[in-house]
Amino acid sequence: MDFDGVPVMDLGVDARPTHLPMRDAPETDARRAGRWPWAVWSTRARLVAVVLLIDAVAALVSCGVIVLNARTAVRVETRASLATVESLVADTIRLSETTPPETLLQTLDLRFKVLRHVRVAVLDNAGERVGRSAPPHRSTREAPRWFADLIRPPIERHTLPITVNGQQLGTAQITTQPLDEIDEIWGYARALSLTTAAINAAMLIALYGALGRILAPLRRLGAGLTQLEHHDYTARLAPPGARELAVIAERFNKVAAALSDVRAANGRLNRQLLTAQDDERRRTALELHDEFGPCLFALEANAASIARIASGPTEPSREKLATRAAEISAIVAQVQTVNRELLNRLRPHGLGQAPLGTCLDLLLRGFGQRHPGLECVGRFDGLARGYGDLVDLTVFRCVQESATNAVRHGAATRVEAEAAEAAGRLTVTIRDNGTGIPPEHGTGLGLSGMRERVEALDGTFTLDNAGPGAIVRISIPVPPDRGDDNDAPSA
Repeated sequence: MDFDGVPVMDLGVDARPTHLPMRDAPETDARRAGRWPWAVWSTRARLVAVVLLIDAVAALVSCGVIVLNARTAVRVETRASLATVESLVADTIRLSETTPPETLLQTLDLRFKVLRHVRVAVLDNAGERVGRSAPPHRSTREAPRWFADLIRPPIERHTLPITVNGQQLGTAQITTQPLDEIDEIWGYARALSLTTAAINAAMLIALYGALGRILAPLRRLGAGLTQLEHHDYTARLAPPGARELAVIAERFNKVAAALSDVRAANGRLNRQLLTAQDDERRRTALELHDEFGPCLFALEANAASIARIASGPTEPSREKLATRAAEISAIVAQVQTVNRELLNRLRPHGLGQAPLGTCLDLLLRGFGQRHPGLECVGRFDGLARGYGDLVDLTVFRCVQESATNAVRHGAATRVEAEAAEAAGRLTVTIRDNGTGIPPEHGTGLGLSGMRERVEALDGTFTLDNAGPGAIVRISIPVPPDRGDDNDAPSA
């Protein structure tokens, strides 16, 4: 369609103006995505687009340089041709003085019929053109009008009188013709543009393929991260050729391996947690059966014996009653001892109420009493009254489990435990003189439980089982909200 005689291209869309302000139209993700497609492009597409933009800018700059140089070259060339033809016309007139006047104009017209960059028109005194006008001499590669308008300099026209023996026969009009030079420049420019376009196209194709190979490790990295996101820690990346990407692949594989190890450790811990409660219940039930069952049976038997003595026909024997009472008292004392040991295993008696050093001393003392021939030495001077329930219970259990392992697996006769606080950390060392833990024993619930307790408190646990004996070293950071400072003496 036309508006006021100006053609308008029909783009196939509704070109009616919209008078609604932009702020009244809600911005949607789809519109933003359509307005800014850069955000959804791949890295390869972005790099190719950047190269295309650079090529476009370079092409514009090159075109500007070509136009400026071509305008200067055409102007210089046409002026040089104009000066040359003027001299040639003057020389021809001078050399043709012997030629009859009626044929001189025809000779000049025929001689300068075909020239480059200029056109010569021979006119007689009446202003009529001699001969027929020459057809326009143009090359087969005519420059388009817009290119010619960019380069074409102003047309120059010079008039030379044709005089022989003082008589003017006519005039020679010399007019510059820059289209010849423009056609040549257009041919060179078009060939150069096609060559450059072909080179750029080949370069873009090669760049697209090279970027695909270069960015392939990143795609594999994305796929590997997706596997990790779905808890598949078996993902591994092959090392690519690029050194930087090889470092990323190596770090990814280490992270995946670490996550796999953590997952395996969590699985083992979950299995241990599932069986620990049942194991504790089984052990408690076994001790109740083995310890409390015989004691209760003995109490029942003594009670029945006392009842028989009391219901006999004769006077009850005081000696027998005293014996039965002594037996009952011994059985009750044994039940109390077993009950205290059982309660102490479930929850250390006095922990959190007495100083930590005192609880550890009582632990080693009771351990020595239950195992004759075992010497237990504890050094816990300088400890605070407590470090919080978790830290105190962890230290207590680690000392208890280490002493148990020394007797049960190492056949030790001496156990030394030492704890001290220094530089904001609580360090505990337990050593024995036994044979250490046998290699075939592996890592049981005791050692893994100690390690997991300590590491849960951001501490470190090390076991030196090289001999003689075994040495357990524990280091736990002192919590800022610990119990009382070193204001309570430890036993």
